[in-house]
This record gives sequence, C-alpha cells and structure tokens, in this order.
Amino acid sequence: MRRNLPAIALVFLFVSTLLHAQTPSENAKPTDDYSGMYTFLKEGEFVQITVEDAGRVTGFVSRYGDGEGDRGAFLDQFFKQGKLDGNRLSFTTETVHGVWFEFNGTVERGEGKTLNDEAYYVLKGTLTERETDAAKKTSSKSRDVTFKSFPRDLEAGSPKRN
Repeated sequence: MRRNLPAIALVFLFVSTLLHAQTPSENAKPTDDYSGMYTFLKEGEFVQITVEDAGRVTGFVSRYGDGEGDRGAFLDQFFKQGKLDGNRLSFTTETVHGVWFEFNGTVERGEGKTLNDEAYYVLKGTLTERETDAAKKTSSKSRDVTFKSFPRDLEAGSPKRN
C-alpha cells in the first residue's frame, strides 16, 4: 500500500486539477458583461455603465457643458434610472443645469476583436436631449447614435480631469 501512495497522490492531484479547471466560474462562457465606458457625443466625453443584478443599470454621462454658465466645464450626470433587458438598454440621467438625456437602444457586438479593442461592444439607439430654459419651457432633440466601448485595459486609468 505504501508503494502505491505516490501514484494515488498523483492521480488525486490530476483529478483535482481537472475538476478545478471545469468549475463553472472558470470554464463556462460568462454572460456578456456590457459594463464599462463608452464614447459619447464629443471627443473627451463618455458614458460609464454598470450592469447590476436583475438588469438594473447605474452609471453616468461625463460631458462638456454647452450653456452660457457652464460652457466647456466638465459635467457628470448620474443615471436617474437605467435598465437592461437582454440586450435592450435604456437610461435617463439626472438634470444638470436644465439638461438631461434619455437613451433607448441596444447593446451589440462591434468591430473590436477582444475586450481590449475599441468598439468590442456598441450602444446603438436614440438619444434624446431635453432642456428646460429659464421660462420653464422644455425642448427636446433626438438623434440616432452609436457609442463605442473603450478598450477594457484603458478603463483602469480613467480620464483625468483638472
């Protein structure tokens, strides 16, 4: 029996290695995780999306202000609500300086080959920009948009602001 102990130990080690390699967390294809940073309307602007449990989406839009009092200032507009149902994505931002955004569309695979490439995922849909002026009159403009995902390896060092 003692002579077979090393052989049994090797078999045990081999089997445990195989079992470990086949655990769902490491070998199963993970569900698509659309969380990350995406381009927005202008160079230097972006959308940060975090997909949470049960399709809840949190995040924010970082953009340059266009109004008289905030022109060129970097503004963060957090999501008031957001939802992911399959690949259908929608979000509405909080109002900042009388402006808020609504997005309705899909998350799709883009032209990027890996998560470390730009446009591995793209957000395609309709972005509606709503604005309330000093007289409390609300106007809106809608446009079709495509926002490209940033490379995942760049997200660790998110854009720096002064």
